[in-house]
Amino acid sequence: MMAAKPIPESDLAAILAATSELWETLRGRSIFMTGCTGTFGAWLLESLSYINRALDLRASAVVLSRRPEAFRAKMPHLFADDLITMHAGDARDFSFPAGEFPFIICGATEASAKQQAEQPVEMLSTILRGTERTLQFAAQSGCKRLLLTSSGAVYGRQPSDLVHLPESYTGAPDSTDFNSVYAEGKRASELMCAVYGRQYGFTTVFSRAYAIGGPHLPLDMHFALGNFIRDALAGGPIRIGGDGTPTRSYQYGGDLAAWLWTMLFRAPDRAAYNTGSGESLSILQLAQAVRDALDPSIAIDVAKEPVAGAPVSRYVPSVEKAERELGLRNIVPLDEIIRRTARWYGWQG
Repeated sequence: MMAAKPIPESDLAAILAATSELWETLRGRSIFMTGCTGTFGAWLLESLSYINRALDLRASAVVLSRRPEAFRAKMPHLFADDLITMHAGDARDFSFPAGEFPFIICGATEASAKQQAEQPVEMLSTILRGTERTLQFAAQSGCKRLLLTSSGAVYGRQPSDLVHLPESYTGAPDSTDFNSVYAEGKRASELMCAVYGRQYGFTTVFSRAYAIGGPHLPLDMHFALGNFIRDALAGGPIRIGGDGTPTRSYQYGGDLAAWLWTMLFRAPDRAAYNTGSGESLSILQLAQAVRDALDPSIAIDVAKEPVAGAPVSRYVPSVEKAERELGLRNIVPLDEIIRRTARWYGWQG
């Protein structure tokens, strides 16, 4: 496995600057984290490692991983100090590490379209049993605050006439649709967290995440931004498999990390916040933004013609609640998200 490059120090310093008032509560204490092998986890772990050293917090993190050595090979720069201890185990049945952990981050599976299509039972089991096992650990480990990394998928299909989806929206996925495995798993996980938190006396907070960009964004999965950057770095054309009309929005990984740390340390009990960007654009506009940022000469191929009068597919959050209640803002604009992602992958522009 090829080792991933570190996140640039300038990004980690920006996360510290945005969260500097939060960290005294972690001084000398421990945090337990699951689901840290993906993009979200990389940003959280790298920022935590950096901030721990910068502020001399003398905190510690225990990170659950099914394959610790593989994770170490992927991100060796995270293990240069004594902050991070890997704990081998499956999220569904891991042995409980010793000690007290007042803070827990539960993110027991990635949003993998491939796994949902090919191994839906495995995905559902990992989400549900993994969340419950983490909650069982929280109940006996001195947990005070737990953050669940949930998803905007919990709302189900966004109505085409609702441009920004608020946390108050009461829609839901179709519980009889095989494609709802990830969404329903996350939805049930939120309920489990609320129930365990109430019974065992710890605060639970929910991040309903949307699309992100930046270092660690895969270029070979089902993420349009990553695929378009891959196409541009290869010299084009940028290929759109559909008609380019669905609308999405993109948050930088560094902004996301600052939002998640703020939620973990400051959000009220059982509060759910959309984490993402409210600045929407179509998939075609995204492809054009990638082209303009990286190589204005390359072509864009759109596979299908739009159907006149067809409803627009939307997946865009309202982030007004996070802005109003926690003072959160997105700092990095889309064109810079694109450039920073490409540079992390070796683009020299």
